[in-house]
Amino acid sequence: MDSGIKVTLVNYTKKPLETVTWAALISYWEDWESGAFKRMAEKDVEMHLPRILGYGHESILEHAVLTFAIEGCSRVCSHQLVRHRLASYTQQSQRYIKLNPKDIEETFIIPESVKENPELYEKWKKLMREAIELYDESHKAGIHQEDARFVLPQAVRTKIVVTMNFRELKHFLGLRACERAQWEIREVAWKMLEEIAKNEELRPIIKWAKLGPRCIQIGYCPEGKLMPSGCWKRTKEKWKTLLSSKPTV
Repeated sequence: MDSGIKVTLVNYTKKPLETVTWAALISYWEDWESGAFKRMAEKDVEMHLPRILGYGHESILEHAVLTFAIEGCSRVCSHQLVRHRLASYTQQSQRYIKLNPKDIEETFIIPESVKENPELYEKWKKLMREAIELYDESHKAGIHQEDARFVLPQAVRTKIVVTMNFRELKHFLGLRACERAQWEIREVAWKMLEEIAKNEELRPIIKWAKLGPRCIQIGYCPEGKLMPSGCWKRTKEKWKTLLSSKPTV
């Protein structure tokens, strides 16, 4: 399934793992000082960071942030995303940007469960086509897009910039990369994780901080009887495959 959702890691804290490690060392290194940051090397990160994170000391992860661009998700998805409050968001405005009528699939997200029912699928497309046409007609009649947008379904695609520190990202992935998460935000979560895995500088933190769904973080599925059949095995395999892929950045 190609949902058309695109996730891109566009920026992150300079020398992120060195920053986190250097910040951690202030706790117990007597000779710690600001100038030590410039001397931080990969060997220092590898020596200290996995061990410190292994102790569960995760507040240090807040010293490095990542910024993602998410394009083509629905407003259903973005409404879930912004519930994660320890993050920063800037979203495409429907008040200032006029939505241009396009192909229904380019303008709206339609779930696969609907597409599997041909009769229902046609009704969905008809309703969405009428909504976008009424929106356009209203705008041409002098109604500003800030009011015309009231007719649009939540399925309309949007764009949003998200900045999270590593600790909040871990919390987000724990909940949203889980198989029980809603399918669209789950896709966004895994694409964010894939963006990190592509980056050679960032990649080690996936394993050291156990970035992924909660079953990866704690070693078992906390959903109990709600756990989808076979999901624990599927998730472990998916996560291991992610770690075994080669960085491209």
